[in-house]
Amino acid sequence: MKVSILTPNFSKGGVDRAYLLAQVLKKLNHEVEILGFLFGEKIYPEPPPDLPIVCLPGSNYPKFFKSVGELLDRIDGDLIYAVKPKPASFGVGLLKKLRSRTPIFLDVDDWELSWAGGDEARYRPELKQFGRDLLKPDGALRSPDHFLYLQWMERLANNADEITIDTNFLQKRFGGTYLPNGKDTDMFDPSQFDPAESRRKYGLSQYRVLMFPGASRPHKGLEDVLVAIEQLNQPDLRLVIVGGSPYDDYDRQLIETWSKWVIKLPPAPFWQMPEIMAAAHVVVVPQRNTVTAQAQFPIKLTEGMSMAKPILATRVGDIPEILAGTGFLVEPESPDQIAIAIQEIFQDWDAAQARGIEARERCLKHYSVDAMTSIVQPLIAQFC
Repeated sequence: MKVSILTPNFSKGGVDRAYLLAQVLKKLNHEVEILGFLFGEKIYPEPPPDLPIVCLPGSNYPKFFKSVGELLDRIDGDLIYAVKPKPASFGVGLLKKLRSRTPIFLDVDDWELSWAGGDEARYRPELKQFGRDLLKPDGALRSPDHFLYLQWMERLANNADEITIDTNFLQKRFGGTYLPNGKDTDMFDPSQFDPAESRRKYGLSQYRVLMFPGASRPHKGLEDVLVAIEQLNQPDLRLVIVGGSPYDDYDRQLIETWSKWVIKLPPAPFWQMPEIMAAAHVVVVPQRNTVTAQAQFPIKLTEGMSMAKPILATRVGDIPEILAGTGFLVEPESPDQIAIAIQEIFQDWDAAQARGIEARERCLKHYSVDAMTSIVQPLIAQFC
């Protein structure tokens, strides 16, 4: 069958998960196409060259309605798989279901409402403010991502024929089937890369690299790692951020404060990431204990696990369960503990590498594309 995957934004915000779902479905021999909108300057990360996409310009209401109508005409799958309960993905999918009775799956890989205050978020404006929000060109209600619309989408989640989620937090909230944020372990295969050569290629040869391959945001805890590095004050330690934040200037703030200890590599296409990650000595996932972080399955975990890297992470959300003893865990927002863990890793480097190998073995068993395929196959089979 053909599956139409809907992503709310081709410029981050769901596209990574959409690409991963496409890999899983293609492995099951289904035809796959990803459709969605671009709210940004360019598609990031770039799609695989053999993956068909339909990308329409994103915009605010009311102009956005025209793009929605155009996308509805382009959706021709036997099954719709919407990533995130957002108007630009799940909302469009529900409209298509009403029009054509096409079954729809909803994938929830994050709690979008957490950015707006979670269950405490309320939209109760005075009449004058409501008018401004609705009628002004830059009014808050003109944005398809306004939290009011996200609340509506969450209430409609039970209209999906199946729901997949990637954390215990989200399962308690939405129900559905657990589908981890896995990785292509054939692509992310450490035996295919020379770490020393990767460090040379990316200008990191003289450093011990603590790598964060993702979007830097305050809840990711990078400031705690930088405080720890500054405490250690060892001249060859560096935090290397790959890609950085596509949302704001948080990277600039980090670099301005800790310029001595931060190196930022530019965004890279997905196929280049294994080579870049090969340059890491340690992958850091120092999530802070926020509701947003508790709801997430950081893709950096499975990237690091697949590449057999020692992983330094915090005890937040599902992270301890995912690593299951194959990483180095500290309490959130604890730079002192991070500093001790960094010393422990490098003082017995052979033991740290052995733990990284165990992490890859665990990833192969539980978090590979093959493992995800075995979960998705019976869900899809109901509609074949």
